[in-house]
Amino acid sequence: MDIVQSNKSFNGNHQVCSHYSESTQCDMTFSVFVPEHKSSEKLKTLVWLSGLTCSEENFRVKSGVQRIASELKMIIVSPDTSPRGEGVPDNENYALGQGAGFYLDATESPWDKHFNMYTYITKDLIETMGNNFPIDRGKTGIFGHSMGGHGALTIAIKNPELFKSVSAFAPICSPTKVGWGENAFAIYLGDQQLKWLEYDATELILNRGWYSDILIDQGLDDEYLEQYLKPGLLQEACKQKNVPIQLRQHEGYDHSYFFIASFIEDHLRWHDKRL
Repeated sequence: MDIVQSNKSFNGNHQVCSHYSESTQCDMTFSVFVPEHKSSEKLKTLVWLSGLTCSEENFRVKSGVQRIASELKMIIVSPDTSPRGEGVPDNENYALGQGAGFYLDATESPWDKHFNMYTYITKDLIETMGNNFPIDRGKTGIFGHSMGGHGALTIAIKNPELFKSVSAFAPICSPTKVGWGENAFAIYLGDQQLKWLEYDATELILNRGWYSDILIDQGLDDEYLEQYLKPGLLQEACKQKNVPIQLRQHEGYDHSYFFIASFIEDHLRWHDKRL
């Protein structure tokens, strides 16, 4: 692992790191905020998954996460949203290809060689973090925004041994039923729709449940709410399976990082109590 950039912030360090991933068969980039701590301490950790078109940079620069993470002594990890680089396939559609990995393991050519973001998050990233930073593996949570909210929910539900808490901002709650997900899943996973259900948070709740509670924040002025996000479907599935879910709906807020920055402190403190 190489440290590409390091900036002191609120007595901690926010670094940009690069490492080779076996899962994606290319170099991957992530950012990590490590608060000031004693050399012997192991720290609670949150993994943030960003949305379509983002890289590791958006959350690091725009969310304002560092102040609260420093106060709570919490490591924050933000990986890129897809593999990138020479030889990695791409698409002119912003919702496919580089910047749009959808946190799944692709099975269709040419995507299957590199686009294995599910395994990257659950294996390569977690292992790299454990080998290089003082994370407490028993106190790790996950959260994200939009496509990253979809990723956080699906990854947590399928890996409760890795992630002890999960929340999301404006997540794509049922990608098998909306254009973003249908288009991407058809390209990455082919026409066997049973595979698609493994990456749909609403379907996973109905099939597997979730042992803890879930926090969702949604802006009511979000331009994607009705067509692409559909939090009501996830809320109804949680009700059916007796999974406690708090769906907070906010007048006037949109899909941007202004929305995320407004409520990021709430999410960190919510995870801190559960970790």
